[in-house]
This record gives sequence, structure tokens and C-alpha cells, in this order.
Amino acid sequence: MWKEEDNKLKRTFKFNDFSEAFAFMTRVAILAEKHDHHPWWSNVYNTVNIELNTHDAGNIVTDKDLKLAAAIDKLV
Repeated sequence: MWKEEDNKLKRTFKFNDFSEAFAFMTRVAILAEKHDHHPWWSNVYNTVNIELNTHDAGNIVTDKDLKLAAAIDKLV
């Protein structure tokens, strides 16, 4: 579940292993390019942390972030 905190949408995704986590990140990267909206993220082994906000709107959560978050949810 996404949570809004510090003017960001945040979510942590856990997978069975690094390969699954990396495959997910690849799918998110393609999706982000299509949305022309790129997340801040980190990955350690089977865990991917994603943060979304809109830089050109003053680093706040906008409809653009909500749409990308919903699209990312469909990948899981």
C-alpha cells in the first residue's frame, strides 16, 4: 500500500529474491518512461523502495504521481 509522507508517495515491495526484484524494477523503468515520470528508488537484495513526487510542481505529490503509483500496482 502506498503511503503519503514528507510530500512523497512511498511504497516498499518485497520479492522472493534479487532476480524477481530486478525484473520488477525493469518493468517499472519501462512504465516510468511511458509516463515520462521517473521515481526515486533503491534496491537491496529482494526489496525495492519507491518514492514518487513531481519535481517540476515543487516536489509535491500530484496526479502524475498517483497515476504512476496505480500503474506500478498493476505490475505486482
